[in-house]
Amino acid sequence: MKKVGFIGLGIMGSPMAVNLLKAGVDLLVDDHHADRVEAVVRAGAQAAKRSEIGRTCETVFTMLPDGPQVKEAVLGEGGLLDFLRPGSTVIDMSSINPKVTREIARKLEEQGIEMLDAPVSGGETGAVAGTLSFMVGGRPEVFEKCRSLLLTMGESAVLCGGPGAGGVVKLANQIMVAANIAGCSEAFMLAKMAGVDLEKAFEAVRGGLAGSRVLETKVPAMLAGDFTPGFRMELHSKDLRNALEYAHFCGAPVPLTAQFQEMMTNLCAQGCEKEDHSGMVKYYARLSGTDLAGGRAFEEERWNKKDII
Repeated sequence: MKKVGFIGLGIMGSPMAVNLLKAGVDLLVDDHHADRVEAVVRAGAQAAKRSEIGRTCETVFTMLPDGPQVKEAVLGEGGLLDFLRPGSTVIDMSSINPKVTREIARKLEEQGIEMLDAPVSGGETGAVAGTLSFMVGGRPEVFEKCRSLLLTMGESAVLCGGPGAGGVVKLANQIMVAANIAGCSEAFMLAKMAGVDLEKAFEAVRGGLAGSRVLETKVPAMLAGDFTPGFRMELHSKDLRNALEYAHFCGAPVPLTAQFQEMMTNLCAQGCEKEDHSGMVKYYARLSGTDLAGGRAFEEERWNKKDII
């Protein structure tokens, strides 16, 4: 089997790399953090520098925090472009500005190298379980060649258009996720302030039109006060910042995105940047002076008062 490279072994990249190994892929890995590399090597990968990955791998995945890191890994001094052979393919699974994706794709194309942008949705849970959704941009024939590799890490892979199209759809996805988390936070804080049993409220709405994967995965964590990161607040804030920048470039109106990004920026400034993005509920906790995990805001007998009912 031909060797495959993987650069970026963070909270998402590490379990994705492990799933490639479980599928029998001969994998070379690199990351700035030696402990992350060592963990994936123990699972069967080979540690390698970018130069070796570029020289020996026909397909290279990147899973990095943002556009500057992807540009450095691919186009920077000693980056992949210095070593990749014509006919190779770079598959960037990072969530970055589509303008950066298209810039990188043009540079690679000049050297006869293909590129797919294939950002994912599903969080750490999906990365571990291999149930991610890939939103892909690039040439159809390249997508078909690489589709089976993508599906070792996920349940679906959809070609959305040319270079950058996957990134556009991922930004749209992140807007919708932020809206859903903010809506859940606001709604359950209303229920809390009114004295409603939050567990009963959760059971009541989950089977109706408001039911969603966000509701199922994020609200129980909010109610428990558990913000262990599945997807860090700082990364979602970055995605919304990229969405705003790209929307301005396109002339698309995104007033709600601006509001969600401001909320997350504020929470990051308050020390929540490493917490899960479900921590958006803390924005409402600070406004209301209470939190969902601390029990009811009012005693149940207040239902009998006219100012509540």
